Amino acid sequence: MAGHSKFKNIMHRKGAQDKKRSNLFSKLSREITVAAKMGMPDPDMNPRLRLAVNAAKAQSMPKDNIQRAIDKASGGDDENYEEVRYEGYGPGGVALIVEALTDNRNRTATNVRTAFSKNGGNLGSEGSVSHGFERLGLIEYPASAGDEEKVLEAAIEAGADDVESSDEGHTIWTAADDLHAVASALEGSLGEAENVKLAWKPNLTVDMDEGAASTLLKLVDALDDDDDVQTVWGNYEISDEIMAKLEG
Repeated sequence: MAGHSKFKNIMHRKGAQDKKRSNLFSKLSREITVAAKMGMPDPDMNPRLRLAVNAAKAQSMPKDNIQRAIDKASGGDDENYEEVRYEGYGPGGVALIVEALTDNRNRTATNVRTAFSKNGGNLGSEGSVSHGFERLGLIEYPASAGDEEKVLEAAIEAGADDVESSDEGHTIWTAADDLHAVASALEGSLGEAENVKLAWKPNLTVDMDEGAASTLLKLVDALDDDDDVQTVWGNYEISDEIMAKLEG
């Protein structure tokens, strides 16, 4: 168990997501509908749906919206989304993994390729960068959940593999197959998490200078703006100083 290492900027800045609340709700709804279609429409009987609902609640998505997304799965609508993963390189050689849910692979592939090419990146083939990442379960709690010792103890008890704590909050890692069980156990001891999802964690990270970071964030924003893109993961680190300059 590690308690001090940091995991920052791997998933794009939360602030950017907050500014796009309606877009974010649309993406969360799509994930809920897909999860409900793939299994039971009851979160207690469907681990993926439970994770999707928890993620929506963490973003303060209204209960009515959540229920509508679940109902849509059993309502006989003819929208069929499939999961697609794109891999490529951004400015400075940064490796990026883009997860999408789409009903039109050609449209999504074109949009993702365009975002890469217009913002200093190159789309690669499947498997071109994912070998440098681990597929893990990610659970995030705010600093208010407790001090480092309390969260570490709860995480060990719940069966987590690793904990990273900072002034900003706590990041808890699990094996991908254990995510649902660990998240449920932690909910009992620490309350509802801020974020629960499957993640791509890089084995090594790349420190970005200001110029490369600026272009990279434009690329990530362009990808985030696409309705089909669910999450963008990368192996980049941007210092607080550079981030403050770019957001200033």
